[in-house]
Amino acid sequence: MSTLIELPVETYKGPVDPDWCPGCGDFGVLKALQMASGKLGIAPKDMLVVSGIGCSSNLPGFIHSYGIHSLHGRSIPVATGAHLANTDLHVVVTGGDGDGYGIGLGHLLHAMRRNLNMTYLVMDNQIYGLTTGQASPTTGLGQKTKSTPIGNFENPLNPLALAITSGATFVARGFSGEQKQLSDLIAKAIAHKGFSLVDIFSPCVTYNKVNTYPWFKERVYKLEETDFTTNDFHASLTKAFEWGDKIPLGVLYEVDHPIYEDSDPVLSQGPLVKQKLGLDKKLFTELLQELV
Repeated sequence: MSTLIELPVETYKGPVDPDWCPGCGDFGVLKALQMASGKLGIAPKDMLVVSGIGCSSNLPGFIHSYGIHSLHGRSIPVATGAHLANTDLHVVVTGGDGDGYGIGLGHLLHAMRRNLNMTYLVMDNQIYGLTTGQASPTTGLGQKTKSTPIGNFENPLNPLALAITSGATFVARGFSGEQKQLSDLIAKAIAHKGFSLVDIFSPCVTYNKVNTYPWFKERVYKLEETDFTTNDFHASLTKAFEWGDKIPLGVLYEVDHPIYEDSDPVLSQGPLVKQKLGLDKKLFTELLQELV
C-alpha cells in the first residue's frame, strides 16, 4: 500500500496570476483546489483541469497542472474523452452555473448517470458574470438582473437534487467563504471513486448584490456538525431542498456504486494511452494512406 505524501500548496501555483474581480469567490475555490490536491499528494503531471467558458472557467490557466480551456458548455465531453484515454489522470472539471447547469446540462446528466470517475466543481454565483449580469439557471425567483429587470419569473434549478437523482455518487455543497471546509470537500470528491459534484457558493461581487458573502454567512451551517448521514437517498434528497433561513454545507450524498470504467472490457487492460496499438508497420502505413 502506497504512502500518501502531502505536497505544499505552492506546488500548484500557476505561471499566471488570477485576474478575477477583487473579492470574487473564485479565488477561494482556486486556493481550495490547490489545498485539496496537496492533501492528496497529487503531482501536477497527474492532474488535468478542464473548463468551459465563463469567469470561473479561466481557472485552468491559474493552476499548475495539465489544463484545457474548452468550449461553452462542453467541458464534460472534453474531460470524458481525456479521462477515458488515460484513467490514471485525476480529472477535475471547473466552471460556473451558466456553463454547467444551462448550456452544458445535457452533458452533465449523462456523465452522472454513467458514474464516470471524475470531479466537477461548479462555482455557483446565481448569475452570468462574464456577460455582465444576466439571470442564470440558479438565479432566485423574483431577483432583478440585467435580463430580468422586473424580476426573475423562472424557478431556479436545484443542482444537488438533480445530481442525486441522476446517478452521481458523491454530491456536496461548499462555500468559498469557508475555505477549510471547502478544501476538505474537494479532497473527498477527488478521492471518491465515481462521479463527484461539488456545488460551490462563489459570490459574484460585481453583478449579484443579493447572494453576497454576508447573505450566505447568515444562513449556512455545516452538516458534519449534525447527525446527518450521507448514504440515505431519500434523506439526502430532502436535505437538497433545504433553502431559506438555513442552507446546508457539506457532503449531502455519498455511496459506492460500480463506475463506468470498470465495466468497459477495453479499459480492463489499463489506460488506453498505455496499451499497445497492435499494428505492424505495414498495416499502420496502409491505414494512414487511406485516411490522408
